[in-house]
Order: sequence, then structure tokens, then C-alpha cells
Amino acid sequence: MIPNWLVASCGGYTREMVGIEPPGGRWVHFAGIDLIRDDAGAWRVLEDNLRTPSGLSYVVQNRAFMRRVFPEAFAHQHVAQVDQGPLMLREALAACAPDTGAEPCIVVLSPGPLNSAHYEHAFLAQQMGVQLVEGRDLVVRDRRVLLKTTSGYEPVDVISRRIDDWYLDPVCLRSGSLLGVSGMMAALRAGHVAICNAPGAGVADDKAIYAYVPDVIRYFLAEEPLLDQVQTYLLERKDDREYVLAHLDELVSQGRRWSGRI
Repeated sequence: MIPNWLVASCGGYTREMVGIEPPGGRWVHFAGIDLIRDDAGAWRVLEDNLRTPSGLSYVVQNRAFMRRVFPEAFAHQHVAQVDQGPLMLREALAACAPDTGAEPCIVVLSPGPLNSAHYEHAFLAQQMGVQLVEGRDLVVRDRRVLLKTTSGYEPVDVISRRIDDWYLDPVCLRSGSLLGVSGMMAALRAGHVAICNAPGAGVADDKAIYAYVPDVIRYFLAEEPLLDQVQTYLLERKDDREYVLAHLDELVSQGRRWSGRI
């Protein structure tokens, strides 16, 4: 359904994930779907975010502040609650843990306080009741990810990672990374830890592959998409290219980051 060259050349393609089956076969555990309304007022999908989607904490906190400042706006309206979001996220993370027969140890892996989204990392960890960690707080021994604690090492079952794929493991990804943990990919390959979302999931939110998503839904699910996308044109298609060149002043162009040579 999607050209092989398009998958292999997109920025989210992680060759190191070839042959790895994430625990439970789950690649995407939570997603951030951007929605807009068109001129007719209908909802459309603007883009999919499947690598390290963020924003849940702002939804929860904004709602809490809105209820305090404008309580009358909620008094007679049936507004769906969102404060259970972090608990639902924790359930999704726990569901993908390797079967060890014990309560899974879940951590939120953050780049640290200097990251612009560190507030969310800390808020979600606190709301979920799990540890907020940085790469230096973890270590890999015998292909198991371990959390350093004052009482020794504790095995980690699930990592909600808030760093990009390429920084997860300096051994086989970006060498010199201080954000990840040496050997993390080996632990993932052995099935001893779940990384959420799985490295390589960014293939599915690539800007060019976005145009193929409706066809993928029809092929694999045998059903029509519930929401339409924003009309998207791919320049490798002759008809699309001719239309775009004739309507440049009406369209928004989106570049694409390539991995490797073309």
C-alpha cells in the first residue's frame, strides 16, 4: 500500500527495529491526533503524532482552571471529564508490560529539566504514580533495564519515553547521546522491556505517508475512515504535481526530512 522506498527513506524509519517484536505486538500505545474544522464545519485530521505525543497534561490542567474561573460555563453543560486521562495512560502502559507475574515497574524517561516539555513529564509521572527518570538513573545489566534506587537496582518493565528514537541508546543509535541508556535496544530486542511508543513508530506519522493512511485503513481494516483528512498532494504523482504548480498561492507546502541518500 505504501512504496518501500518511501518507508525506508523517511525520518522516522529506524533500521535497528527490523526483526524486533515489541511486547504484546504493540507499537503505538498513545497517539496525538491533531484535528481541525474545514469551511463546512466538519472535523478533519490534520496530522498524526506517534513518536512522543505530548499535551495531555495541558488538557487536564486547562480544564481544572476553566472550572474554577468559569464555573457557570459547566453548570448546565454536559462536558466530558478529562481528569482521568493520566490514569488511562497508566493502564495503557501497564497493559504492554512483559509478563513477569508482578506489578509492572513503569518509568517516564525525560531529557531533564531543561526540556521545554519537562512540566508535562513531571506532571504525568506524578499523576500516574510512577518514577520520573533521566538516562543517568537507568542502567542495563544482562539485557534488563534497571532503575537505580537507594536500596539497589529495580527491574524496569515499561519506559514511557519522552526523548527521540535516535537518543535512546548510544551503542546502536546516536553515539555520544547522554539522554538514553547503553544497551536499551538489546533489552527491547530480548523482550525484557516495553518502550512506549516503540522506536520506529514515527514512520506512521511521516508527512508523505500521511497521504496513504486512508488507503491503509481500507486495506487492513476493510472499512472507511471515520474522519476525512486535509486534502494532500504528493509531488511524485504527475497529476498532483501539475495541480500544485498551478495553485501554489493557495496551498501550504510541507518539507520532508530524509534519512539516507536519495
